[in-house]
Amino acid sequence: MTDLQTATARPQRADARRNRERIVAAAREVLAEQGIEAQMDDIAARAGVGVGTVYRHFPTKDALVGALAAQHFEAITALAVSALEAPGTPGERLEGFLWDSARRMRGDAALAEIMTERPEAMGTAVADQGPLFDATDALVQDAVASGELRADASGADIPTIMCGLGSVMTKQHLGTVGGWERYLTLMLDGLRPPGRAT
Repeated sequence: MTDLQTATARPQRADARRNRERIVAAAREVLAEQGIEAQMDDIAARAGVGVGTVYRHFPTKDALVGALAAQHFEAITALAVSALEAPGTPGERLEGFLWDSARRMRGDAALAEIMTERPEAMGTAVADQGPLFDATDALVQDAVASGELRADASGADIPTIMCGLGSVMTKQHLGTVGGWERYLTLMLDGLRPPGRAT
């Protein structure tokens, strides 16, 4: 490749990357407003690109949803890893992580709905969450060892809680006061040993 070809190719790759980022950001907004029935044309218009550009990056809506889910889980993984080093007791670190994750999910209406109604649309995003499962399992095991969680609690309880939370948020229009907050409070109480519920 000549120097001229290299100089020409690099901006194209950067443009493609920026287009992809704009499409994903637009999809998050449009899906949050319209739900999973949102049209690719609307996403393209919000991103300021042609619909053909959207389909070049994401051949199907499920592929776009998978990208949104992967981005979501990356953020949740970062929260879990950060929680492992946070101040406080192990139980407080776990609770802080769950509340932070819930608030992020509340702001991501599309993902809450998709997790509940069409989890298959997330593709491999769920299956590729080894680092997230490892971090949440460590949070749970630390809290069990400290006596702040019931002895039979496990990392597998966390996805169950979060999926249920997504369902509550979806059914109650994403967070009616006293809705998802109460659900999470009850779930946390259920994780504590007898006599330690708040």
